[in-house]
Amino acid sequence: MRFQSNVPQLHQAKSVTAHRHNWVKCTSTDYTKEASSFLALPVAPLPLDDETLLFEPAAPGGDALSVVFAFPNEYTVGITSLGYQVVWATLARRSDVAVSRLFTDGHEPLPSTIDVVGFSLSWELDYGNLLTLLEQLKIPLLTQGRGDQHPLVFGGGPVLTANPEPFADFFDVILLGDGETLLDDFFDALGDLRGASRAETLRRLAVVPGVYVPSLYAVTYDGATGGVRAIAPVDIDLPATVQKQTYRGNVLSASTVVTPRAAWENIFMVEVVRSCPEMCRFCLASYLTLPFRTASLEDSLMPAIEQGLAVTNRLGLLGASVTQHPEFETLLSYLNQPQFDDVRLSLASVRTNTVTPQLAATLTRHDTRSITIAIESGSERVRNIVNKKLDTDDIERAAVNAKAGGLSAMKLYGMAGIPGETMADLEQTVALMRRLKKAAPGLRLTLGCSTFVPKAHTPFQWCGVDQAAEKRLKYLQKHLRPQGIDFRPESYNWSVIQGLISRGDRRLAPVLERVRHYGDSLGSYRRAFKDFQGQIPPLEYYVHENWDLDQPLPWDHLLGPLPKATLQKHFYSAGLIALPV
Repeated sequence: MRFQSNVPQLHQAKSVTAHRHNWVKCTSTDYTKEASSFLALPVAPLPLDDETLLFEPAAPGGDALSVVFAFPNEYTVGITSLGYQVVWATLARRSDVAVSRLFTDGHEPLPSTIDVVGFSLSWELDYGNLLTLLEQLKIPLLTQGRGDQHPLVFGGGPVLTANPEPFADFFDVILLGDGETLLDDFFDALGDLRGASRAETLRRLAVVPGVYVPSLYAVTYDGATGGVRAIAPVDIDLPATVQKQTYRGNVLSASTVVTPRAAWENIFMVEVVRSCPEMCRFCLASYLTLPFRTASLEDSLMPAIEQGLAVTNRLGLLGASVTQHPEFETLLSYLNQPQFDDVRLSLASVRTNTVTPQLAATLTRHDTRSITIAIESGSERVRNIVNKKLDTDDIERAAVNAKAGGLSAMKLYGMAGIPGETMADLEQTVALMRRLKKAAPGLRLTLGCSTFVPKAHTPFQWCGVDQAAEKRLKYLQKHLRPQGIDFRPESYNWSVIQGLISRGDRRLAPVLERVRHYGDSLGSYRRAFKDFQGQIPPLEYYVHENWDLDQPLPWDHLLGPLPKATLQKHFYSAGLIALPV
């Protein structure tokens, strides 16, 4: 989830830490008033003296909701998530909420009685940590085991917005979409429902736009090992579908805290664009977050940057396609002012044909030595399949411009196992990397390569993971490393697990829970599937099979930016199969 960040005064977290201890004294009699009565967990309290807050937390009122907002990974990872930062700050700004942060390796003081527990899930494979944190909080893992005495458990983030169904049994509520339009509505409704039973609370929440209550939707299957037959609400008074909520403003997110313990030390992050206009057919970051939106230079970017650079000299410009902001050249000129000479600038992956000598020179001036572009494949045929509107000459020009502008390295992102790919296409990837090495001698080249994984709400959601991808990654490694090209493949096995979760349904819940006791390898998942053989479809069904375009999908009742019929048209545009007459 994301939430709009305003530009308030700066506050040092060490003063806020003492203020947080006072929160307990301000809350209702349900909460204990001594620090010794805080809930104890097997992880250590967070040291907060080195955090600089860029917002004004509110003093919680006497009847404030007690909320624990968790990131299911270590602090250094979670605090580097812009989505986690801004949602936490949004809650901390509310006087009707007393929020504490929780990570796998530390937490703020937690009250002995908790009303709500929230999770931000940014990566599929963090679910195991999520379940462990629930256990540490002594909350039943499954919603059906929770009663009125237990906290309400909600989740959000890109993983859950795309396809929450594998995790449906673990969450009472899932928030679908952008926090700007969703988060306050959800907590306003929770405040109005204080004192209501769990059952009444869930039914009332289910009619709030973007709020999904999985237990109120029943799924039927074509037999134990068949696909989904239908998903329907359990009552006619409930909405038949839940629409992802989309924020359409031009003030986007910015960091709400700066800390040296972030994964990128002391970085201030600002969201330049949201979504991507290119719409590559596999890309969740584009399709799930449509439409493409740009932050206002004067109302969003410049005020946020000035605020952040008052406390740090490291700036990160975030977005799926940062350089396609219509005023990006103006933004570069703004950052090239003398007062920003000592600023270290980092960019997310940029559009290849926007790598100009000016951009490279600006990055070099601001202590950046490399740039990252996504090419997907060295084959123009494959790039056309995925709708990557990019010529090979554009890629070569980007490398030449990067070198001319003073950069010393370029990282390229590619994939293996793209639908329709052949070995001849892999050979063209090798040829492209050799061509770049010759065209820009001395520029250090890295090719990071993952396996194609289907994602919900994209045109390639019907395509399975290619089992030949593992051999193709090894082929690229064999032919690129001897050329002096740094080849970095992502684990094929982890891609298989991601594919399982990204196309999974609710029947995966017991499998996911069982895997925690077996380990975190692909073999552990295969072992768990063997335990449930005959009760659920095989792993190959979820991961490798190409699904029929007309079959019901596990997430059909959860509406993304584009309707299913439009995604089907975009799939046919890839030319992989003929359009039916």
